[in-house]
Amino acid sequence: MEKIWTCSGKTVLIIIHDTRPMKKSMIVPIIVAAVAVPAGVYAASPLFTNTTINEPLPAADDKMVEDNTIDAVMADKNDDAMMEKDDIMMADESEDAITEMELSGNFAGAGDGLHNAEGLAKVISLEDGSDVLRLEDLKVTNGPDLYVYLATDMQASDFVDLGWLKANNGNQNYDIPEGTDLSKYNTVVIWCKAFSVFFGGAELTSNMST
Repeated sequence: MEKIWTCSGKTVLIIIHDTRPMKKSMIVPIIVAAVAVPAGVYAASPLFTNTTINEPLPAADDKMVEDNTIDAVMADKNDDAMMEKDDIMMADESEDAITEMELSGNFAGAGDGLHNAEGLAKVISLEDGSDVLRLEDLKVTNGPDLYVYLATDMQASDFVDLGWLKANNGNQNYDIPEGTDLSKYNTVVIWCKAFSVFFGGAELTSNMST
């Protein structure tokens, strides 16, 4: 603060420093802003970006290699041997092929106009007895700290964590831990762990064909 004094025809400039502490009513909003602004930027920034992944069906590559090996071994055989080759290939395909889809469901978003999701979720059982969750044509709103859960409900009251969402678009596979009860954990959930927000989910129902 500045004051000007005039004495005996002389002008004197006096500068007074206000050392009074800042009022509490001003400190609180500053602290709130310092915390809220970075958190808001962290939460909102992924909304403006998209990531895409396109993983092949599980075990597809291994089967292709095996089929090519069989073709190379049997190439010089006579007609009888070629017939035998066909039988072998049919048997191998039957043994190594992926089991018919057992559980599947379509994604839906949170219904709040902000967190949207679409695509197909399905469980694939492999010949070695393991299970894989496959998300196909997935399109979900991007966000911070997104995870894939197998849960008992859309609120993820109880869940099995399958790991970070690899991308918010595309086809992707997630290994299901051995011993997971899919009759209990029958809901796929995309969940923001940092803010405990539901982004989308799919209820798995049985449609196995023999």
